[in-house]
Amino acid sequence: MKKNIRIPILLLALAAVASAQDVTPSEREHALRYLDETRNGVVEAVKGLSEAQWKFKPAADRWSVAEVVEHLALVEDLVNGVLGTLEKAPALDANRDVKQLDALILSKVPDRSTKAQAPDQVTPTGRWTPAVALDHFLASRAQIAAALRSMHDLRAHVVAHPALGPLDGYQWILTVAAHTERHTKQILEVKADAHFPRD
Repeated sequence: MKKNIRIPILLLALAAVASAQDVTPSEREHALRYLDETRNGVVEAVKGLSEAQWKFKPAADRWSVAEVVEHLALVEDLVNGVLGTLEKAPALDANRDVKQLDALILSKVPDRSTKAQAPDQVTPTGRWTPAVALDHFLASRAQIAAALRSMHDLRAHVVAHPALGPLDGYQWILTVAAHTERHTKQILEVKADAHFPRD
């Protein structure tokens, strides 16, 4: 009799662990909205730019709008690669406070008051024209959104981020959206520069 009681309890415990490794429907919807909003922010920020405006640099050590968009496309590719290897990555620490880290990502990553140096692999080199870089960004973003819609166990594994440490799959997706918000602000700063070409 005791065996029969223990088995359902064990199954309930296992089910709780399994569900804890996936995101909730509201978390998934929130991230999808954030991906859409930040994608649209880039599209709106670069709409109608001339070649001179795309290539204008406020200073020698600052990026042009074209370089920012190339960087965004490269980072999107990197995150797609992370999501593709997630199931083979180390398991999430059961004691980890994922909600606290989610909130930290959403508050700190878009904040441009703290400067960051891009790793070499995502540093722009002018490999694409602005139009191609934008198309590349949009295509990669669509892949990330599709992965968010279809992937399960997004909380089950972690991959190290160069600045934020181990992130689960959901946090990588939040980070790429927040990163886009950060750099859209940068595009707007470039456009607000007193020497930005009028056409």
